Amino acid sequence: MVRTDGVAEGPGVASRVWYAGKRMRLEAAEAAAPALILRLDLGKAWRLDPDRKVATEIDADRLRSRSQMDASLAGDLMGGGEEGRVRTAPLADVRRIAGYECHGFRIRGPSVVMDLYLAEGLGLGIDVFADFIEWSGAGQSMGALLAEIRKLRGFPLQTRSRVVVLDRVHEIVSTITKVRVGPQPRAVFEVPAGYRLVVEADEPGKE
Repeated sequence: MVRTDGVAEGPGVASRVWYAGKRMRLEAAEAAAPALILRLDLGKAWRLDPDRKVATEIDADRLRSRSQMDASLAGDLMGGGEEGRVRTAPLADVRRIAGYECHGFRIRGPSVVMDLYLAEGLGLGIDVFADFIEWSGAGQSMGALLAEIRKLRGFPLQTRSRVVVLDRVHEIVSTITKVRVGPQPRAVFEVPAGYRLVVEADEPGKE
């Protein structure tokens, strides 16, 4: 959910994420939605279009560069790179999120406040969350903010960021509503049989 000055910008977005080490899959929650398969173990990524049965191979370095530019801008706006100006404090309330007891922490920077509610019973640590931030390129610009995140224990099931830009308050809330822990089907992280494989530059309108 995204809000500006307390007003929601739309109904929010629901998505599904599969994670198994260096393998990830992200897709919208609705049926037959496009998906992104990210294979950090292979240095490859594919965008799946179930309507056309097409799998577009995306250059992993190019994808990371795009993420780095977006993340760098976001990190600069947050002011997280200013060393020594970021502080963490525990929050008093304990929330039950997706069936797990979560303890909250507030990380405060020059122009950003980030609340994270973390569960310690998932078998995942904060490093999983932080490593993906690093891969996206946000780590360099977030600096001290990311360093504070790495000090926490558990995996965040809810994050809430409030950033002030040009005297306007922008807020992003992300909540995990369901968690399933266990072996993940190998097929989830592979291009489905019957899909036509294309390279991103080969698609119409691409250079």
